[in-house]
Amino acid sequence: MAKTELRLDEHAIEPIPEADRDSTGPQQMWIWAGANIAPINWALGALGIILKLGIWDTIAVIVLGNLVGCTLFASFTVMGHKTGVNQMVLSRAPFGRRGAYLPAALVFLMTLGWIGVNTYFPVKISMGILGQFGVPDTATPNLIVITIIMALQVGIGTYGFYAIRTFEKYTVPATVAIMVLISVAAWSQPGVVNWNLVSPLAPGERLAMITLLTAAIGVGWGISWVTWASDYSRFVPSSQSSKSVFWYSFFGMYVPVVWLGILGATIASVSNTADPAKMVSAVFGGPMAVLVLALVLHGPIATNILNVYSATLALLSMGIRVPRMALALFVGAAGYLVTFYFVFAPDFAQAFDHWMIGLIMWLSPFAGVALADFYVKRKGRIDVPELYKSPDTSAYGDVNWAGIIAFFVGLFAGWLFQNGLLPVFQGPIAKNLLGGADLSWLVGTLVAGGVYLALSRKPAAAVAAVPGE
Repeated sequence: MAKTELRLDEHAIEPIPEADRDSTGPQQMWIWAGANIAPINWALGALGIILKLGIWDTIAVIVLGNLVGCTLFASFTVMGHKTGVNQMVLSRAPFGRRGAYLPAALVFLMTLGWIGVNTYFPVKISMGILGQFGVPDTATPNLIVITIIMALQVGIGTYGFYAIRTFEKYTVPATVAIMVLISVAAWSQPGVVNWNLVSPLAPGERLAMITLLTAAIGVGWGISWVTWASDYSRFVPSSQSSKSVFWYSFFGMYVPVVWLGILGATIASVSNTADPAKMVSAVFGGPMAVLVLALVLHGPIATNILNVYSATLALLSMGIRVPRMALALFVGAAGYLVTFYFVFAPDFAQAFDHWMIGLIMWLSPFAGVALADFYVKRKGRIDVPELYKSPDTSAYGDVNWAGIIAFFVGLFAGWLFQNGLLPVFQGPIAKNLLGGADLSWLVGTLVAGGVYLALSRKPAAAVAAVPGE
């Protein structure tokens, strides 16, 4: 079989040899577009309406917030391209050889949650569509749909990067065509969209909700991908421009997230629900429902194959000595169980908002430390062999307390400026001094990065220049 096509990925967390780095910028774009052409982004848009923002408020949050979030995400893809190393091994530079086990463990737990979240949507929408053909929404049909979807995504994720790349390459163009059709169908029907919907909230409450949703579904969406951005860009040859990797990755994520987010917001402006099954049944029926089902089934598979793959890399980065494919099967089994929590949660919209806010609490300071280390302290230069040496001999040390302390300081600072729906996520500064405005992602990122640079003033070790500048 041609080397550029489907083949078993035998790599684990070692640097990808140049001979095996045969991915391209457009292929990276297909990977990230496929992972984000998913019904979860309908709910992201609908959340703004459900939480009482106006339709144009919600669209602004989606468009502008994702400009920032996707920029942060794309900055991380450059790290993998420059080094050929996956994201959690790269985190050994700012956190230390074993200090990096902390973010790796958090990434593993996060991916299990994402597998459950992403599988929730096709299950609920599939049951809504199947209900139009007389299939009852009971436990047994739900179990069958969950099992079929989980088996497909675990199989592809276990096979590895090349299967992921091939799947996205051949399915994304078709799903884009379906996106066009369902968007036209939704926006051309009378009574589907209330373009004049305005927020009933008072000005201060409205501003607070805009900042909360910006953190959760705008900036937060891009930040939620940074911990495995390099897992895929490490396969792009160093001879290709890092700028091209950045922009292909940026647009691959930005366009579908914004597009589907706006679609979800517009449908919710009349249906007033974030329940994907109700959203679909309110707008689509007959043959169009079959096309929506195809998009629905593709989305979580395209997303969760990345989650399965990256979760195994996170475990391997913690020093676990088990074959990658065996770990992938374990990840799939654990994700299968997590799925049931979201499928049977009484209020998915609130459960999902709590989930996203919880992620942003720790992802923002992680991003701040990692960005400060790679772009400011080390100027994009990493001594790759030192990342793999023993904790006793590595130049990056066993535990880099500058990174660990900066992470927790940024975590606390971000919480002070956070205003989630649960009391535990309501920091005193946001609640009492900012009128409920949520700036947690910004404060967490900047404080963690600043503290890290202040605590690690010792110059970084010089290393050879990296190609692909």
